[in-house]
Amino acid sequence: MRVAIVGAGITGLACARDLVAAGLEVVVFDKGRGVGGRLATRRAEGGFQFDHGASQVSATGAPFAALLKEAEAAGALARWEPGAGTSNASPSFVGLPGMSGFARYLAQGIDVRVGSTIGTVDRVDAGWRVTVGDHSETFDRVVLTLPAPQIIRLLGTTHPLCKEVSGVQMSPCLTLMAAFAGQGHVQDQKFAQPPGDLDLITLGNSKPGRQGDLQLWVAHANADFSNRHLDQELPDIAQMMLPLLCDHLGRKPAEALHAVAHRWRYARASRPLGLPFLSDRSGQMYLGGDWCLGNTAEAGWTSGRAVAADLLALGR
Repeated sequence: MRVAIVGAGITGLACARDLVAAGLEVVVFDKGRGVGGRLATRRAEGGFQFDHGASQVSATGAPFAALLKEAEAAGALARWEPGAGTSNASPSFVGLPGMSGFARYLAQGIDVRVGSTIGTVDRVDAGWRVTVGDHSETFDRVVLTLPAPQIIRLLGTTHPLCKEVSGVQMSPCLTLMAAFAGQGHVQDQKFAQPPGDLDLITLGNSKPGRQGDLQLWVAHANADFSNRHLDQELPDIAQMMLPLLCDHLGRKPAEALHAVAHRWRYARASRPLGLPFLSDRSGQMYLGGDWCLGNTAEAGWTSGRAVAADLLALGR
């Protein structure tokens, strides 16, 4: 059986790992330059490195906790004490050398084709025809792990599954990556949830495996700020967010050595589906993602594994 998975975030990779382990032929497509989705690391000129998506991962259930322990033993994750501003009782882990390192670990042994934007997914007699540019391939099953609004655009609003997906609400997140010289006023503020327009602030080089004498900060805006400024130019967003970060750090915007913004258009499921996945009546198309169950890496992982289990249970 050949299975196409669209999206190389944690949901797609979780599904692919289980299907490959069961002996199926799996191809994962992703439009990005690398795997991981929001398990992302941005590198910039000057040696700067920012985990500008997920700051860390943690587990509430035994299956995901076992995966984190496995990845830690393999050197793809390291335990991290986030410090002040968090009440998370579960151990936190960060990817090595960046968060994308965890995603690359998950993708080992999987046929992942990055830089592949899906044009169409069409039902044909032999299964599903997946088109990328001028090239198309046929698969027996197809799994879409894109954000819910992107699935609707790909399949069309009249598709039966999209009627169920349309109830999912997702909100954006605008992110600032900023570098400052010296250690300054860091103290215990390496991971903080401040009041106001910023939702989360992280000092990247406080994490294990990160080096350098500069302060490398990542600041995520809250949903209200992100919605209000979503479609502004990225340099303008950076200029708006930098003073917000500086107010928290006790620094001046002019001190920043580097300040750029990133737009996560579909970052959070403000109204998740409430089910681990959706499938058509034939069990030949599946939809999954963290938007099914929540906003965490564990939610995405759980969704992907549930898809794989159902697909395998239906037989070949």
